[in-house]
Amino acid sequence: MAKRGENIYKRQDGRWEGRYIREYTAQGKARFGYVYAKTYREAKKKLLEASRNVTISRKVARINLGDYIDEWLRMKRDCVKPSTLVKYTTILNKHIRPVWSDTLPTQLTTASVEQFGHGLLVEQGLSPKTVKDILMVFKAIVAYVHTEAGEGLPLIRVVYPREQKKELRVLTPQEQQRFANYLTDTHDTVKFGVFLALFTGLRIGELCALRWGDIDMKSRLLYVSRTMQRLACSTSEAQTQIVTGDAKSAAANRVIPMIGDLVTLCETYWCDDPEAYVLTGTSSRYMEPRTLQYRLEKYTAECGLKDVHFHTLRHTFATRCVEAGFELKSLSEILGHSSAKVTLDRYVHSSLELKRENMNKLAVGI
Repeated sequence: MAKRGENIYKRQDGRWEGRYIREYTAQGKARFGYVYAKTYREAKKKLLEASRNVTISRKVARINLGDYIDEWLRMKRDCVKPSTLVKYTTILNKHIRPVWSDTLPTQLTTASVEQFGHGLLVEQGLSPKTVKDILMVFKAIVAYVHTEAGEGLPLIRVVYPREQKKELRVLTPQEQQRFANYLTDTHDTVKFGVFLALFTGLRIGELCALRWGDIDMKSRLLYVSRTMQRLACSTSEAQTQIVTGDAKSAAANRVIPMIGDLVTLCETYWCDDPEAYVLTGTSSRYMEPRTLQYRLEKYTAECGLKDVHFHTLRHTFATRCVEAGFELKSLSEILGHSSAKVTLDRYVHSSLELKRENMNKLAVGI
């Protein structure tokens, strides 16, 4: 067999063969790999590629997933919102690091990842939505490893658990009217805020961050640009802290027209200080989302309503709008969704009466 150099030989059958060291045994003995081609140039190209993959594999074999997790999180800290970074950190520390930190990337398999997801779902009893969130973060880390390490790794398929769509609580028109009457029977700024959310679809964090300067009485417009939330804190002794930041997304930064009755109620509670929070009437004190949720539980119990969370008010608002014949695109923008599909899939709940009314349209002419 003629040798051309660089461990490339021309075989007797006319083909070119390239040889490279694929691995070493525990005793230090080299094991070779081979490539074959019709021409020397093609064989050299294949040999360089194979050698490169071996080099990458050896490098990857010395770096465990824990190091890649650290790198991935550092890359995310300046390109995602603080709340998202906290979510990633919590998922990593609680679920991913304990299982995968000491694992080498070459040891990853689709089966092991599937078993990981199954354990979260069955053994730990987490919801399919939570398991999907964890697996999405893990998939992003695996993609990062592949980007950094090249092609010397096995391809991993991440399978998400099936989510069963849950029918969410929506107040009936009668319940909504009863609750609205309860919220307006006394002069209470917190009850006014809950009433405002019931008829505008505000999220709980958006309401907590809402100031009187965000309400334009002359134009009858409500501006949503901030949200308040409690996040884990890593810079002080406190475990969590209240953070007020930009709206949840670009779509969540929106303008909501207010109906006449709502404007009249705003006039009753009007505060001349534009920095004053709507829920407290002062700029020196705010009400955080957790406290507002506790207050809502008290209100609904006194009103005889069961299984009502703050998001129930948002679902109820969206459903009433659809029942009133709202144009879906307008409703999507008022709710601060990125698309009308999100509004339709998650927030719109057609009542039995509306379904019956629509079915009766088929009876015309029959």
